[in-house]
Amino acid sequence: MVIASIDLKDGRVVQLKNGKSLVLERDDADALIEEFNRYGEVAVIDLDAALGNIDKKGNTKNTELLKQLLRKGNVRAGGGIRSVRRAKELVALGAEKVIVGSAAWNVDATEHSNIINAAFLEELASAIGKQRIIIAVDSIDGNIAVKGWTETANVPLIQGAQLAEKYCSELLFTCVEKEGCMNGTDMALVQQLRNAVKCRVVAAGGVSSVAEIASLQKMGCDVQLGMALYTEAVSLKDAFISCLNWEKSPLIPVVAQSVNGDVLMLGYANQAAVAKSFDTNRLTFFSRTRNMLWTKGETSGNYLELVKLRADCDRDTVLATVVPHGTVCHTGAFTCFSGEAAESSSAGKLYDIIAERFSHPTPGSYTATLDNARVREKIMEEAEELCSEAQTKQDIVWEAADLFYFLNVLMYKESVTWKDVYDELDRRHRERQ
Repeated sequence: MVIASIDLKDGRVVQLKNGKSLVLERDDADALIEEFNRYGEVAVIDLDAALGNIDKKGNTKNTELLKQLLRKGNVRAGGGIRSVRRAKELVALGAEKVIVGSAAWNVDATEHSNIINAAFLEELASAIGKQRIIIAVDSIDGNIAVKGWTETANVPLIQGAQLAEKYCSELLFTCVEKEGCMNGTDMALVQQLRNAVKCRVVAAGGVSSVAEIASLQKMGCDVQLGMALYTEAVSLKDAFISCLNWEKSPLIPVVAQSVNGDVLMLGYANQAAVAKSFDTNRLTFFSRTRNMLWTKGETSGNYLELVKLRADCDRDTVLATVVPHGTVCHTGAFTCFSGEAAESSSAGKLYDIIAERFSHPTPGSYTATLDNARVREKIMEEAEELCSEAQTKQDIVWEAADLFYFLNVLMYKESVTWKDVYDELDRRHRERQ
């Protein structure tokens, strides 16, 4: 699949040619990640950190922006990750994976067998898990490039990749000579790399067309795109569609899942249906019965608002994350896998209801009357009742439900989401591993 890249320098989004010459810069990182995340993972790279432009606290001009972006999508973070502590910090802030470059290599090693920084990588894998580690195997003239591509290590690309594979879940290969040039990547070199290792390989540097992306996908490689997206030479919609396995079947199963985790329905889509889903932001399928496209809700009005699409590991099934507007099943049930007419209770559902009450208050709505001071008072009251007065199981259920409601109200008013809470719990869990 395609991974869109957001490269940061001096607090702005940039694209560089060969990692050096500035080609373009912009200030819409938030809008970019919102758009890019609809199609797949997003790589956020701190170029200043990669180049060593950091202050005494280890921060760069991109640090605050990087922190904001890490919680806004399925993000892999890279640039200047030279310590286990830094990698753990990025994971705690929301990065799903980290990209390690120069720190993975013993640049001054004289023997090829000693070129990999095994001690660091073993410690890193122990701290965050091998599945979260991506090692950059960038090359200049066929040798591993390091230090922001300003130097090369004493090891050929293929040999270095084979040594690195032991410590990571995937390799990110950038052909530096091709980076930002928009004249295609080195397909032969990518093929050599793909044949040499078993882990996931992501190719970057010079990729400039949907046809090239499709060819790389057939090799078994994913693609990281930068310049081609920013210059609109490639659209993520077309790239996403080209990466799916249409040779296996002209119709691909699409599983619709709510943002709160409910599996809603299963349908099938051809290429036109996937394209229409992206174009309209409403999930569209291909009807095998009527032999035509149909957008969910065309007749009933109960449509599925598209948040993002993700392909599975075999690229022959798609998971659609959606916001349901109305019931989903033709029977009137909320999902096609349940007879209930309403969405099951969950933290996310309650949060959504509270948000609706504040956004569109109705006459007599108690929720809409709660200000910050009052909701905090109620949390203290309900917590006291739960601890002091609840004696039976039913008492505890009743009081816990009251406390949970007021907690949700406070969270909404302070712009704290359940994802923020879950991320914090994940961070604490990882720290104790």
